Amino acid sequence: MPRRAGAAASPGAACDSGGAFPSVGGWGPRRAPRPGPAETPRRPPARPVPSPPRPEPAAAAGREAAMSLLSALVPLLRVYCIGLRVILHQLRRRFQPRCPPASVFPTQNGKVAIVTGGTKGIGYQTVKHLARLGMHVIIAGNSESDGQEVVRKIKEETLTGKVEFLYCDLASMKSIRQFVQQFRAKNCPLHVLVNNAGVMLVPERKTEDGFEEHFGLNYLGHFLLTNLLLDTLKQSGTHSHNARIITVSSATHYVGKLHLNDLQSRCSYSPHGAYAQSKLALVLFTYRLQHLLTANGSHVTANVVDPGVVNTELYKHVFWVVKMVKWMTAWLFFKTPEEGASTTIYAAVSPEMEGAGGCYLYNEERTKSADVAYDEELQRRLWTESCKMVGISDEASRLP
Repeated sequence: MPRRAGAAASPGAACDSGGAFPSVGGWGPRRAPRPGPAETPRRPPARPVPSPPRPEPAAAAGREAAMSLLSALVPLLRVYCIGLRVILHQLRRRFQPRCPPASVFPTQNGKVAIVTGGTKGIGYQTVKHLARLGMHVIIAGNSESDGQEVVRKIKEETLTGKVEFLYCDLASMKSIRQFVQQFRAKNCPLHVLVNNAGVMLVPERKTEDGFEEHFGLNYLGHFLLTNLLLDTLKQSGTHSHNARIITVSSATHYVGKLHLNDLQSRCSYSPHGAYAQSKLALVLFTYRLQHLLTANGSHVTANVVDPGVVNTELYKHVFWVVKMVKWMTAWLFFKTPEEGASTTIYAAVSPEMEGAGGCYLYNEERTKSADVAYDEELQRRLWTESCKMVGISDEASRLP
């Protein structure tokens, strides 16, 4: 249709082949008008993604403190619970109408023994009794003055006892090696090794070599000492008279947890947990050692003893309330050091223990240790890790 004269084209009505929009005054293709600035559609503002609420610093610190308290409280309760059970057992035993007579052991003339921590408590009573039986006893201790005083005292009491002191700090790998060198220089045999020394419930601190003190002194010190003396023990033992290794643990091993990834208790320190772990490690070590001795056909046996709850100086780091209760009731509930040493002496010289190894002894009887202590894979892994820590070769890796 012809456009009417005088009709003006609408602005922007120029056409191209695109689009088919009606034009003013008629139909025809045209480009869609471009929107002006005011016509640009606006997107709604983006909503911010809410971030997870951050814990308040005070709340986080509170939770951390609660977890730290719990990690210390649980081992404490476990240790005191097992201690209470042992005390009750000792009390019942004390009032039994018929108590067995004290054991009488054969003389040990010509035999040599080493007793660690032999200046006090159970160790002192062990040294004195072995000397009375005719043994040549070497005290390994970390106090020269205490050691010489004990030597003088025991010689006066036994008259014929042969006792001497050699310095050995079980918290120092260097000192242990020096002690072994001094002992070897004597060119004497070794028939009995008593791993007795130890610390209990000490505050968090490290040995000279950087080990947590319970694990470093109670366990690693005796681990290294025993391994360095093994050749002499093997040479001294015979088919009819085996050399003997006696290691003193405690009932706390029943509640101990061995943390192979944190043997130094760096993640969360508890004196009760660290002490119980060191005592469990000693049981695992003894069982593994006996396995290796048997595999080698050695005339050496290894056993572990539990002395019970004994009235010694080891309790100086317990709470003051416990100290007070101990001071008032130890005469009734606790064993005397002499009573505590009886099982160690039994393991060292009793004919009944000839050729018997890998035993857990309590009140001079073989009994069952914690189930976890019989885990052979755990025994093997602890042994391998211990060799690395003290810097000796793991010859056991070539054995089953």
